[in-house]
Amino acid sequence: MNYKLLNVFDPTLPGCLNDFLTYLSTIKGKSQNTITGYKWDLSMFFRFLKLYKGYIKEDINFEEIPIDDIDDEFIKKIKLSDLYAFISFAENYRNNGNYARARKVASLKSFFKYLHGKTKLIEDNPASELEAPKINKRNPVYLTLEESKLLLSSIDGENKERDCCIITLFLNCGLRLSELCSINISKIKEDTLTIIGKGNKERTVYLNSACLKTIHSYLPFRLSKNDKVYEKDRDALFISRNNRRINKRSVELLVKKYISKAGLDYQKYSPTN
Repeated sequence: MNYKLLNVFDPTLPGCLNDFLTYLSTIKGKSQNTITGYKWDLSMFFRFLKLYKGYIKEDINFEEIPIDDIDDEFIKKIKLSDLYAFISFAENYRNNGNYARARKVASLKSFFKYLHGKTKLIEDNPASELEAPKINKRNPVYLTLEESKLLLSSIDGENKERDCCIITLFLNCGLRLSELCSINISKIKEDTLTIIGKGNKERTVYLNSACLKTIHSYLPFRLSKNDKVYEKDRDALFISRNNRRINKRSVELLVKKYISKAGLDYQKYSPTN
């Protein structure tokens, strides 16, 4: 049984959207984070369209607007002007900045390209001329050596070894949150670490002496808890207090805690998703 496929299908979504998400998962091999992003953006788009076109008469919370009844005829009537109206809605009513709106444009373009080129559901692609907001490239901001030492010295508590390992890998390896959470013990080979990066692509990270030292210090504590860890997560390097693979939100909170404790600016130095 294809459990990956079951994780994509959602009976509350339009059939064509479920088909698209399945296509992204099984054919394009997109990561779960990417698929979740498309699902979120396109669900919001369909809810907006039902509201915008007057299909919703009663007073209802936006997130509760049903979209499972959207059919092929509804899809075929969507125009470029509807797409721009949605992007305007995202900016003015959802407070989406340029990055969030650019992601929505990318979701719409990919979805309608699929409907036009793969399923042949629509004769004309309304998103072909859709333009994304201009985004100024942001250079990453790094901690100085003194700030890094200050941050590491702020780490304490019962999970000190784990948290010190997490912060050290962030400081030295340039990992995204999702990459750090996905680290498996079996993928650490001498001074290299193999991770699943953006776009579900595998890449190798080289570990310096600081990383190797903190990993070797942490591993005995991690392995001592293995009998309590859920079986599917026993290869995970970082485990939460619930004995599962640590998630992005938990890492965000612990990083925020130590950055604040060290007297640094979390908004300036927060980790990348």
